[in-house]
Amino acid sequence: MAHPLSDDQVLRLHLRAQHLAPQNCQATGVAQVVKAVCGVQAQDAAAAALSVRVRCAGLVATDVERALVQERTIVRTWCMRGTLHLIAAEDLGWLLAYLGPVFIRAGRGRRAELGLDDETAARAVLALRELLEESGPLAREEIVERLAARGIRLAGQARPHLLGLAALEGVICPGPNRGHEPTYVLISDWIDPGPARTPEEARAELAVRYLSAYAPAAPEDFAAWSGLPLGEARAAWRQIADRLIEVEAGEAPAWMLRSQREWLDELAPPPPVVRLLPGYDTYLLGYRSRDRILAPEHAKRIFPGGGLLRPALLVDGRVRGAWRVNRRRAGIDVIVKPFEDLGADVRLGLEAEVLDLAHFLGAPATLMVMTAG
Repeated sequence: MAHPLSDDQVLRLHLRAQHLAPQNCQATGVAQVVKAVCGVQAQDAAAAALSVRVRCAGLVATDVERALVQERTIVRTWCMRGTLHLIAAEDLGWLLAYLGPVFIRAGRGRRAELGLDDETAARAVLALRELLEESGPLAREEIVERLAARGIRLAGQARPHLLGLAALEGVICPGPNRGHEPTYVLISDWIDPGPARTPEEARAELAVRYLSAYAPAAPEDFAAWSGLPLGEARAAWRQIADRLIEVEAGEAPAWMLRSQREWLDELAPPPPVVRLLPGYDTYLLGYRSRDRILAPEHAKRIFPGGGLLRPALLVDGRVRGAWRVNRRRAGIDVIVKPFEDLGADVRLGLEAEVLDLAHFLGAPATLMVMTAG
């Protein structure tokens, strides 16, 4: 019989899996966080760094930069859902070999509309490889100019689509920034992407990694998070069936790893878990439905449309408000707009979060809580 779980219990399990509950956080550094949650959404690089921060207290922003550029234990590139993520360098090879073809096929029509039919795209990726072999890190405009000199002209959205294609093919990834501008490098020059896996091995491993970071969850959630077709997600569930236990999350079936069974004996309410999630945080992107996490009447305040995802105040796994940072010469103001009044214990947790955020950013911070509503 499946173990019944209330919504509150499901959220406690999600917090634990996501390394957002301090008493359960096992990650001890940047690369460990990124690997533990199987990638951090990273189209906004600053927000991605804050997503790492919220899962491992005591870090500073330069720790993330060091992991990316000096240690190269993580890499920022296109992966799940065909979007930019921070990925553990040792996982990149098998992840791209498995997921890359899915998103390459999905983008084929759009590339053709932009003048990158299959033949032109293949020629452009080959030329891009040669350029980077010759010249090392290059910024986007340098790539565009040098490809044009070779007879390959890219206009408008063809530029990011070509870079994304080359990244999903496992040829390039973003390298060190030049000022505020990213450069691109050959993956083979930049990191060791780790050992290859067969598609079947990769599918099973990705499903296990997903559940390690998002359980309890269902195949539909896995498909939404990964960008895989639902049939492929269900095949992954069948493949790892002997490693799963079933629970009832509300009225719907969901699954956890057998290795997480002991979590079900530790569901007593903890002190309020208060977290300042940055924009685009992976916690809000890991499930098909966010209704348990974010009340539908407040959804537009966090997901206003146009692909935007704003920073969220999280209390015990639920979004209880929005927040933002105002920078000033002497430091930063952390401005929180709760959806409803916050209790004194939540306020204490919020103050602790702001202290850690100030430490991470290396700037004194002042907390300002606006009137609820």
